[in-house]
Amino acid sequence: MSNNVLPHSLGNLPRTCIDLFAGAGGLSTGLELAGFNVLFANEIVPVYATSLAQNHPQTNVYVDDIRSLAPNNIRNVRESLGLEVGQLDLVAGGPPCQGFSINAPSRSTSDDRNHLFLNYLDFVNEFRPKVVLIENVPGMVSFSNGGTIRAILDSLECLGYKASVRILYAPHYGVPQMRWRTIFLATRLPFDPDSLYPAPTHNIKGRPNFTAKFAGRSLIYSHEHIISCASNAATTVWDAISDLPVIPNGGGDPTMAYGSEPNTLYQKFLRLDSNALTNHQCAGLGSANTKRLPYIPPGGSWRDIPHELLPEGMKRARRSDHTKRYGRLDPNGIASTILTKCDPHWGAYIHPNQDRVLSVREAARLQSFPDRVTFAGSLSEQYEQVGNAVPPLFARAIGYQIQDTLRLYERGEQIIATDVQSQVALPLSD
Repeated sequence: MSNNVLPHSLGNLPRTCIDLFAGAGGLSTGLELAGFNVLFANEIVPVYATSLAQNHPQTNVYVDDIRSLAPNNIRNVRESLGLEVGQLDLVAGGPPCQGFSINAPSRSTSDDRNHLFLNYLDFVNEFRPKVVLIENVPGMVSFSNGGTIRAILDSLECLGYKASVRILYAPHYGVPQMRWRTIFLATRLPFDPDSLYPAPTHNIKGRPNFTAKFAGRSLIYSHEHIISCASNAATTVWDAISDLPVIPNGGGDPTMAYGSEPNTLYQKFLRLDSNALTNHQCAGLGSANTKRLPYIPPGGSWRDIPHELLPEGMKRARRSDHTKRYGRLDPNGIASTILTKCDPHWGAYIHPNQDRVLSVREAARLQSFPDRVTFAGSLSEQYEQVGNAVPPLFARAIGYQIQDTLRLYERGEQIIATDVQSQVALPLSD
């Protein structure tokens, strides 16, 4: 396997950023891997913030509702970081996305969570960063008939930023998991914001199950474009987790020895600076479920379970229903989207060859978290933190592209924008 996960050459000094709605720090971790110094991060959930702080000791972590930082207090934050207006390189973050999600039970413009991006924009207005990054779920494209997308783009324009929006697929950047994210990138500098999007590096075809067009434009890369620029094979489940020790159903330990050397470049990269394996613990399944698991082969699902052992509700299901329930991961494929619970009733979260669900560390590996990143709280809280995170290698790819584009701009060199359909050379200024 050849994966583009080796350290990237950087300039002289690390660029600076802040991370809002940071969760346990997936975005912060990825941006740090790309050479950013995360000066400040905000997270409202205390246990998430604990993980964030313990993994990013140099970051000023503010634990509270972002709405408590009124414009005057945001100015205090900027001044406490020793930054002048316009000095910060990047404001990044992901306003809560539940209200935008195509999977949410009810999507309404009255949901307060759908307006938190305005609080995010207060930081943009105060810091005046060179680049703005907003990430969210693909479902926001269809929310309010595209009104949310338009509101964000228009708001950034009113602040003096040229902005673009695309939907990127994490496996295109070496993440072994089906995960799509809507990414807004904007700049107040005189170059096309499309130049801030990274070209795919891993060749794998994604199948979107959401609206992928906005204002008549496709927001996802064409398969032809992926083939033209992605030279690496997809990272597989087994590439990610094959070196981790065997543990029983409901077993594992908070800290344990690896027991073997890394088998792949991906594993070697994620094990950098980690001397012990942490969070390799899994939730326990009851006897009814443990009787079902031996019947499910790698890549199989509930259809492989004898009818008499199925849950009562699923005995009436059609074979075309619930395609991922009680799914056992195919070691040679990529994982389903890691959610906040590795529950077999939710999807394909059964280990490829052990009769148990994924451990927290295995879920974190499939999310591309380095092993040095640890998760605080109860087992269920650890699963939540991993499932809610931005995959760090995905964030790293975006961070590198931002770094490279800013470096080209500062050197006065030509900037190339990776178009959804093709690569187009653009002038440095309008």
